[in-house]
Parts: sequence; structure tokens; C-alpha cells
Amino acid sequence: MLAVLVALFWMAAGGCMVGPDYRKPAVSMPGGWDSPPTTQASVILNQPSQMRAWWTRFNDQELNSLVKRALAENLDLLAAEQRIHAARATLGIAKGELLPTLGSDGSYTRTGGGRLLWASQWQGALNAAWQVDVFGGLRRGVEQADASLDAAEWDRRDVLVTVLGEVATDYITLRGNQQAVEIARQNLDVDTRNAKVARDKKRLGTGTELDIAQADAEVASTAAAVESLEAASQQSIYAISIFLALPPTALNQELSPVQKVPDPPGEVPVGLPSDLLRRRPDIRRAERQLAAAHAGIGVVVAQLFPQFTLTGNVGLQSRQISLQNWDNSFWSFGPGVTWSILDANRIRSNIDLQNALTDQALTTYRQTILNALLQVQDVLVAYAHEQHRREALSESVRLNKRAVELAAKRYQDGQTDFLAVLDAERTLFASQNALVISNQTVGTDAVTLYEALGGGWEIDDPVAATQP
Repeated sequence: MLAVLVALFWMAAGGCMVGPDYRKPAVSMPGGWDSPPTTQASVILNQPSQMRAWWTRFNDQELNSLVKRALAENLDLLAAEQRIHAARATLGIAKGELLPTLGSDGSYTRTGGGRLLWASQWQGALNAAWQVDVFGGLRRGVEQADASLDAAEWDRRDVLVTVLGEVATDYITLRGNQQAVEIARQNLDVDTRNAKVARDKKRLGTGTELDIAQADAEVASTAAAVESLEAASQQSIYAISIFLALPPTALNQELSPVQKVPDPPGEVPVGLPSDLLRRRPDIRRAERQLAAAHAGIGVVVAQLFPQFTLTGNVGLQSRQISLQNWDNSFWSFGPGVTWSILDANRIRSNIDLQNALTDQALTTYRQTILNALLQVQDVLVAYAHEQHRREALSESVRLNKRAVELAAKRYQDGQTDFLAVLDAERTLFASQNALVISNQTVGTDAVTLYEALGGGWEIDDPVAATQP
């Protein structure tokens, strides 16, 4: 008996664990990004301070306030935190399987026959059991639960990055739409004056019904654009409210006043493609899910082998409750073994299933990395070209302002009619609207770039935020 116990203890403590040991997959990453030259987004290597709270670099206090409230109240973040709590509890259960269990029971019986042959008996006992993890199945279960907890923590960080990006994107879109509404209203005034001029010319005999119809059509088209932009602005407010766990209309009064589009930062710390393996929470989550699936193989393989259990109990029994008058005491102790030999085919099929799930997790990990590279590459190109487009639109606005000045001067000199001035103003408003939309796009592209680089989750991890 002693030899058996010593052997079981030695095997359990000796580190015998069935199933393959996990090694993080090696990944080949590009050496750099294929990005055109930009005017504002410089490629900077490893500046965590710029990534940790990137939204503050837009220098917009309202945006900072919205982000702060979203971090405290967002329901998606709350659900992710609850998943962490569940994963932590699962890990606690897995660790508990490695420990002995101790229980107790008691009973009272009264037996007899006739009038004088009645007897009472009290009994109490302590029971203990311990499954000796000889082949490491329980320890693989702890590995699996530990990796799943890591995955849940990275999942929360991925949700955090998404929430930050969505709040900032909706806010910049809101400000862009508000600016576009202002320009559209100015354009509507011009179109209304054009329609009046057309009617005046018709009354004087120098215009036609076609001129009036075309002018009225322009008024209707611009009025429709105003309505569409106002609706989009309102919807952006609703979306931001939901991210703050508020009713859709809760922020109407706060966000309805028109503000300019926030200026994006002059530099974005793009870094190297290999940095994504460390920075992107979705990649880190996929890697931890792969590790959990890998550990699950060992959990299932261990079922092919016998399971050893040490059990014991000690107790006392008496005809009355008295610590000084117990008739008998009893105890037992010994090892037990169970072996599901007839279930071997089912277990092997389960092993095949776990291997397939691990292969699937590896494929997901690789695909997540490729998607991350694609997302960063796409937004780098879009960000660069939109900045060049914004420069061209700025020049267009400058030239159209000059055209309005020249048309006004020619009208004052009697060289043209007022319709030419109105047409020049309408063209100016169109270019100004395009510039506002471009400013909005540059801002949202900057947000998307920060999001694609995995920026922002470091606010939950001060140590990681300071390490290059």
C-alpha cells in the first residue's frame, strides 16, 4: 500500500503530462509598410505615449469628455468585463480539481420491535478524496482555463479599442456634418436668390420658364441635401449616446451646437508591421485562444489513461450523543482506479475533434494577422491620398473665393449680371463643402489608423504603456 501511494505521489509531482506542449507559432511579417509620402502622418517607431491616449491629440475637450464617459459606462465594455469574471471563475474551478475534497455526513437511526427492543444510533464521519493527476489531464485543464482567461482579458482590450474608435469617428462625423449643414444652408440662400433673379428676368422679358424651372430645381435639391445632412448629424448624436449607455436623445442639447471638425495630429506612430503582434488585442486574443485549444488536446488525451483516486473516511458511532461514550470508531483509506477502456473510440474521436479545433484556431490566428496588416495598409494609403486631396480642395476654395471677388467686381462695373455672381458663390460653397467633408475624412482616417494599430488599450495597463 505504501509503495503504491509513493508511486502515485511521485508520478503526479514528476511533471508527467500527456498531450503536446504549446509553442507560440512563428510568424513572418513584412519589414515595412507600402505607403505613399504624406504631408502630416509621419512614420514614427515605438512611441507608446502617443498611442496610450491618442484621442487627446485631437485637442478637442468635448471629445475627451465623451471618451472618458464611454470608458466608464459603455455596456460592451461591461459585458467584456463580465466575461473576464466568468473566465476567472472557470480557472478557479480548474485549479480546484487539483486539490483534495473533504466532506462530512451524519445520521440518526432508531430501530427495534415490540415494546422494549427499541435502540437509537448516532453516526458521524469525515470523507476525503483526491484525484491524483498522474497523466496531467487536470493540469492541462488549468493551462486551458488560464489561456482562456488571457483571451478574455485581450478581448476586453479589443472591445476597448473599438469603442474608442467608434466614439471618435462618430464625433468627427458629427462635426463634419454640422459644418456641411451650415454650408448647405448658405448654398440654399444662393439658390433662392437665383430663383428670384430668374423670375425677375422673366417678368422683364429677358428670361424664360426654363430658367425658372432650373432655378427652382436647384432650390429643391439643396433643401433635400440640408435635410439629409441634418438627419445624419442627429444620427451621429444618437450613436454617441448609446456608446455612453444613454438614451439616444440624451446628448442632443450638449452636442447640437455647431463646432469645427477636430484637427488630426501631425504625426501618427505607425511603427513596423511586426509591432502589430504585440499591439493588436485581436491578435493577442487569437493567440491565447490557440493556446487554450492546444491545451485542450492534453485534457482529452488524458482520458485514454487510467485515473487514480485516493479516498478515505473516518467516523464514530454511538447509541447517544456523547463524546465520552462512543461504542465504535471506524476508518478506511486506500487508492482507487477507473479506466474507460470501452470508451476508447469515443475518446479518440474527441481527440480528433480537439485537434481540428486547434487547427482552426491556428488558421484564425494567421487570418487575424493578415487582416490586421490589410487594415493598416489600406488606411495608410487612404490617409495619405486624402491629405493630398484636401490640399487640392484648399487651393480650389482659395481660387473660388477669388472668382467670387472678380464676379462681384464685374457686376459692380456693369460688365455682367448678378446671376454670374450667384453662380460663382454657389461654386465656392460646393468647394467649401467638399473641403469640410475631406477634413472629416482625414480625421476619421486618423482614428481608423490608430484603431488599426491597436492604440488605446494601454490605459488599462500602465506598465505596457511605458515599454517600447
